[in-house]
Amino acid sequence: MRRRIVAVVLTVALAALSGCANPVTVTTTALTGLGSERVHVGIAYDSAGRGDKSFNDAAGAGLDRAKKELLIEATEVTAQAETDEGRAASLRQLVAAGSNPVIAVGFLYAGAIGTVSKEFPNVLFAIIDDASVTAGNVVSLLFAEEEGSYLVGVAAALASKADHIGFIGGVEVPLIKKFEAGYRAGAESVDSSIKVDVTYLTKPPDFSGFSSPDKGRAAAKKLLAGGADVVYSAAGGSGSGSFEAVGAQPGAWAIGVDSDQYLTAPPAVQPRILTSMLKRVDNAVFQEIQAFIKGDRSGGVKRYDLKVDGVGYATSNSAIAKYRPQIEKARYAILSGTVHVPSS
Repeated sequence: MRRRIVAVVLTVALAALSGCANPVTVTTTALTGLGSERVHVGIAYDSAGRGDKSFNDAAGAGLDRAKKELLIEATEVTAQAETDEGRAASLRQLVAAGSNPVIAVGFLYAGAIGTVSKEFPNVLFAIIDDASVTAGNVVSLLFAEEEGSYLVGVAAALASKADHIGFIGGVEVPLIKKFEAGYRAGAESVDSSIKVDVTYLTKPPDFSGFSSPDKGRAAAKKLLAGGADVVYSAAGGSGSGSFEAVGAQPGAWAIGVDSDQYLTAPPAVQPRILTSMLKRVDNAVFQEIQAFIKGDRSGGVKRYDLKVDGVGYATSNSAIAKYRPQIEKARYAILSGTVHVPSS
């Protein structure tokens, strides 16, 4: 007998906390007729939220796939405030909505996960980009960002006519240093004398570097003025500003991050995005939900590297085609163990 599936979409506007002017929007998609247990997934995005065309959107894409293929329920929120308390409130909100598992997008949720996971020991929490919380109901989803960045570093060195490239990091933290290390190593594997200029938009406790296009634009302009002709931005939503700066500089190339940013860039900028370092957060989110449904509900660490398609590079722009043979050679060298990419 076929199961009847009824889809209900419910949008709830919640009053913002801590004096925020705008309401927090929670979207719930409910499916009935799925048997004795309905899996209800909660996902908490970082401050940039859905629509950043990068990190958060990659996570959202994995959730969307799970809705379609696994017929789950889902509730999505963005951090209620840029504090551990605000993030904890968002996680509790998801649990109150019946979510299990609950997925936190970004290492900034570590403190909140540490607190809320103790309050709800029967709920499985997953956090992307952090392994500091060790508990039986917390799973850490980690990536080999340095490996994907190595590949786009190869692309940058091949595309640069000035033998001079740039890197923009959103916030100067160990996670983003992995991007820088891989990018530099990849470029230097092509040209040991290539010049790599590096700039970070902010330092902790200021994490606005992940969501400030104006800072990204200013940083890219400075790198370009200094002679770089390829700029890789590992800066979340700030990357859109760097793309604008590159688009205004004849002959320069931009490299995106996390998602294939060629696909979402404005038409005026799109042709100048050579490639993007793909961080397959979508795969990690989907696979974690799938594992939960299959009964894997224990904590631990799951790593997504080149071998499991956890990272890679985008090929949407046809301009990357002439560099692909050398990039693929580098990819196979990593896979075979011939090349060990530094992470710091």
